[in-house]
Amino acid sequence: MIDHALFDPAKTDPDAERLNREIIAAQAQAPDPWSMPVAEVRERRRRGSIAYPAMPRSARAETITIAGPGGPLALRVIRPQRKARGAYLHIHSGGWVWGGADEQDPWLERIAERCGFVCVSVEYRLAPEHPYPAPIDDCEAAALWLYREGRSLFGVEALTIGGESVGAHLSVMTLLRLRDRHRLPKAFRGANLFSGLYDLGVTASARNWGDERLVLNSTDVRRFADGFVPEGVARRSPDVSPLYADLAGLPPALFSVGTRDPLLDDTLFMSMRWASANNGGYTSVYTGGCHVFIRYNLAMTQRALELIERFLMALA
Repeated sequence: MIDHALFDPAKTDPDAERLNREIIAAQAQAPDPWSMPVAEVRERRRRGSIAYPAMPRSARAETITIAGPGGPLALRVIRPQRKARGAYLHIHSGGWVWGGADEQDPWLERIAERCGFVCVSVEYRLAPEHPYPAPIDDCEAAALWLYREGRSLFGVEALTIGGESVGAHLSVMTLLRLRDRHRLPKAFRGANLFSGLYDLGVTASARNWGDERLVLNSTDVRRFADGFVPEGVARRSPDVSPLYADLAGLPPALFSVGTRDPLLDDTLFMSMRWASANNGGYTSVYTGGCHVFIRYNLAMTQRALELIERFLMALA
């Protein structure tokens, strides 16, 4: 049951509201990302900003290279400092256009230590240079490698998957491919899906958000979809928009989203479809949280991360 009081702006944590104002003000002064070459935006993102704080890279991380559908595919691995209980396949955010497997190491180190999971983050190919189906193909290849070879390499059985924003989208698309192409509906025991984008036709909350950029705005969501989906592919085809797929037989999922996220509808709609498919799981809504708010130092960030950890540990 989702308490409707969670959507009352008056109940927003003051620190979250302050942060939201700071992000909006900073992004209003920054160059429009769509006015710059994609390589420049990627480099700015790596350097970090108020809207997208850079995270330190882990000295413990290693890279494993596997055969991918487009050539060698890099997997960034952070192992726990004790015997592993399971593995977490992480898929990064960035609108299919930006981002990298090394941009969220502190989250993965935390999961490695608190949950005892080997964390494996996929360096999938990015659009617009590599549009659909390339990013999904790479994530599918990484998931199959982890199931077929990684479990033995890392000495684990329990596999989980997850990501933020389009990383959540790619996680669901990967689970669907495992079910439909490889007859492996439960190869992964659960999915951690944070602030996902599941409808490339654009849901009402994203469509109606407008120009104000609180991490994302309406234009960003549309432009991400434009870069990812080539001409001739229907935006609401289940091949690219998992909200419209048959979701039967998938593992439990934890859906998380803030109420100040343009993709709020995506999570609410997808979590209800997941529930109606009898897949199990939970939906957690955070009042006043912006898009992927766990990137920021907030009290609600700690609550959200602790819930993710409890969910993942229960699957091992």
